[in-house]
Amino acid sequence: MAPIKLKQSPNSAATSVASSTEARILVRESLRITATLASAPPLDSVPPTLSLAGPQPRNPGIVDNQFLDSTLRLICCEEIDGRRWNYVADNEPSGRSKNGSIRAVCLQTPQAPIDEMMSFIRSYVVPEGFPESVTPSYVPYMTWRALKHFFGGAMGVFTTQTLLNSVGVARNKATPGAIAINWILKDGAGRVGKMLFARQGKKFDYDLKQLRFAGDLLMELGAGVELATAAAPHLFLPLACAANVAKNVAAVTSTSTRTPIYKAFAKGENIGDVTAKGECVGNIADLLGTGLSIMISKRNPSLVTTFGLLSCGYIFSSYREVRSVVLHTLNRARFNVAVESFLKTGRVPSLQKGNMNERILSFPWLKETPVVLGPRFKDAFQDAGSYLAIEPLFDKEKYIVTYNQTKGKVYALLKDQAKSDDILKAAFHAHVLLHFIRSSSGAQNSSRKQGEGFSNSVPTTTNLEAEIAASCKMVSTSYEIFKSKASEQGWVMAESLLNPGKARLCHR
Repeated sequence: MAPIKLKQSPNSAATSVASSTEARILVRESLRITATLASAPPLDSVPPTLSLAGPQPRNPGIVDNQFLDSTLRLICCEEIDGRRWNYVADNEPSGRSKNGSIRAVCLQTPQAPIDEMMSFIRSYVVPEGFPESVTPSYVPYMTWRALKHFFGGAMGVFTTQTLLNSVGVARNKATPGAIAINWILKDGAGRVGKMLFARQGKKFDYDLKQLRFAGDLLMELGAGVELATAAAPHLFLPLACAANVAKNVAAVTSTSTRTPIYKAFAKGENIGDVTAKGECVGNIADLLGTGLSIMISKRNPSLVTTFGLLSCGYIFSSYREVRSVVLHTLNRARFNVAVESFLKTGRVPSLQKGNMNERILSFPWLKETPVVLGPRFKDAFQDAGSYLAIEPLFDKEKYIVTYNQTKGKVYALLKDQAKSDDILKAAFHAHVLLHFIRSSSGAQNSSRKQGEGFSNSVPTTTNLEAEIAASCKMVSTSYEIFKSKASEQGWVMAESLLNPGKARLCHR
């Protein structure tokens, strides 16, 4: 049976031509509608027009009736990551939109490959909404952090290579079992050191900048001890254990201080995003440093020279990284800067200036500070008469401030009812008294400079009581002014991080 031939429709031959023509019309009409919308007056100023087809239903988001005579109708506009889209629909002769005829038309040309690559990189290294989503100090911090991780990753290649050579892997001087045991013992010692150091947890909140930099110094010390195993392979186990303890303590410090620093950069509830992007930047820099160090190690460079250069770069980057952090809270170092500036100039420094003037190299475990907050009674007073003489001056306060002439320090003793603001006021009063004593001693030294040389400028008991009474008057009028000016500069005064001692004076 012969095959049946079906008669083709006369319109089938023009299907492809019609579709291409329709696409061109779609883009042209979308652009024309967008240009008309941009130049059209507000909807309130456009007089209503009548349609020959009678009143038509109007959906939310549909543009005004000037586009009803077009073959396309603009439904709405959309923007995604800076790119705009128009949604249009085909019109029927009756003026209604055809079902299922909504189409999306992009109004921008496709991005260049380099722009797409930069957008892809930004999605991994900067928080969403950057730079509005973070503080201005975020960029310098991440720059120095990346450099620090770069030098740290490069150093890791040489330390690992040295440890493996010292334990006997490269020279086949030890059995695999002995190598594994030594390596496990090394790691175990590091974990023990990490657990023991974790009890210092609260101090990470008080002096996080100082501890962060001290931890990085400890990390480099551990790396130096690991490299020392090359000179004494027979001492591999004790040296490697000591180095791993130091590096694990440094890791605890870095981990504990990371969140408060990232919190200072975040604006709003995006601390998770800031933390994730910050860690990504650190990992990228670490990988780059590792790759460069592998290429350098193939040329067998001088171990001492390489360690010296990488250590200097690591320590300098760490110092600049910590220095670039701008915190809003007042710990003891920043509080000293703020009070000294207030007493000398009558102004409280800004957040940026106060953080820049903070001492980073004064390690928290050193007790050589002129002001002691929350000491024991026996450390502040050596006789009962000096205490009984000044006690009435502090009846209405939750603290007592005095000066120990033998030790040359100001002591601020706290009463058992003292709260956060009382501790802050006691520290402020102690600095005011120290300022008075130093000013008085400076005046005495200036007047006796020619006659007595190194004369004793310690105030007498009578003068000390007068200095304390004068400081009480000044604190009663200036403390609230100090708090107000500090709050205006952005300092957080509601919670003090001054790390006071645990001793408290009780009622008799």
